[in-house]
Amino acid sequence: MPAQNLKFIDLFAGIGGFRIALGKYGAKCVFTSEWDKEAQKTYKENFGEMPQGDITKINEADIPKHDILCAGFPCQAFSISGKQKGFKDARGTLFFDIARIAKYHQPKVLFLENVKNLVKHYNGNTLKIILRILDEIGYDAYYKVLVASYYGVPQARERIYIVGFRKDLGINYFYFPKPPYKRIYLKDILEDDKSTEEHIVNRTDTRFWDRDQTPQLKPIQIGQINQGGQGERIYSINGHAITLSAYGGGAAGKTGAYLVNGKIRRLSPRECARVQGFPEWFKIPVSKSQAYKQFGNSVAVPVVESVFTQILKVLNLDKINKIKSNHILEKKQYDYAMQTQLIQV
Repeated sequence: MPAQNLKFIDLFAGIGGFRIALGKYGAKCVFTSEWDKEAQKTYKENFGEMPQGDITKINEADIPKHDILCAGFPCQAFSISGKQKGFKDARGTLFFDIARIAKYHQPKVLFLENVKNLVKHYNGNTLKIILRILDEIGYDAYYKVLVASYYGVPQARERIYIVGFRKDLGINYFYFPKPPYKRIYLKDILEDDKSTEEHIVNRTDTRFWDRDQTPQLKPIQIGQINQGGQGERIYSINGHAITLSAYGGGAAGKTGAYLVNGKIRRLSPRECARVQGFPEWFKIPVSKSQAYKQFGNSVAVPVVESVFTQILKVLNLDKINKIKSNHILEKKQYDYAMQTQLIQV
C-alpha cells in the first residue's frame, strides 16, 4: 500500500516528530492534538496548522477517519491495584483516549511510543493491561524497546514502540526493523564554536580521567563536574549524547556536558534537534528552555521512520497475499464450475 494513500492522526503530537517521519513517505496528517501552548506554537510554525487542544475534551466522532493512529502518549501511572479490569483500567489515564478513539474509528494501524520503563511499570502489569485493552478493541499488538543510537542518531535514547494491526487484516506477525548501526557521532552534528558560546559551562570543580576516546555508538564519560551527579557528567564527542530530557538539573541538565575544543558545554537547541533526527529546515521559534523541553519530550525521528517502513512492508505484503488468495479462490471456483459442467454434459 503506497504511503500516499494513507491518512494518519497525530495525538500527543509534541512538535511533530511522528508527522515528519510519516510525511517523508507521503502519508497525510488529517488531525493533530497537543495541549502544550509552547509546543503548539512550534508545531504551527513548522506545519502551518494549529493542533487541537486537550484530547480528553475532544469527541472521537469529531476526529476524521484515518488509517493510522500515532501517539507518543505520556506515561501516566495506571491505577490498576491488581484489579485487572481490562478496558476499564484505562479510564482516568491518557491511554484511555487512545483506546476510545481507536475503538470508534478502527484504523488499520496503531503506532505508539513510550518510555522504556513502561515494560517494567507495576511489575509489567501496566504493559499487559495496555496489550489486553488493544486486544479487546480489535488489535493484534507487537512491542519492542529500540535504541536510537543504533538507528542513525548520536543519542542513547531507549524507547518502547507498540504497533497494533486491526485483526480483520489477518496480519499475524510483525518484525521490528533491524538496526543499521550507522557510524554517526556527536562530533558530526555540532555547531561551530561561535554559535555555542552561551552554552559553555565555566566551573573550576571539574576533573577528567580521559580526553581521547575511540568512537563508539554510545555515550562515553570522560570526566565530571562537582560530584558527578545528574547533569554533572562530562562526555566525549567521539561518542553519543545522553538521552535528552525535558527536565533535570545540574550544571548541564537536560542535555549533558561535553568536551568540545577544550571547553565544557551543553548542547545547543539546534544540536538537540539534530540528535533527535529533525531536519535542518525545522524551525525553533521558542525560548531556549522551551526548546530543551520540547526536544527532550520528542521522538527520535529516524527510529519512527524505520518502524514505519516495516509497517508499510507488512501492509503491502498483506495486500499481495489477499490478491493471491483471490486468484486461488477464483481458480478453484472456475475449476469447480468446469467440473460441474462436464458432469452435467
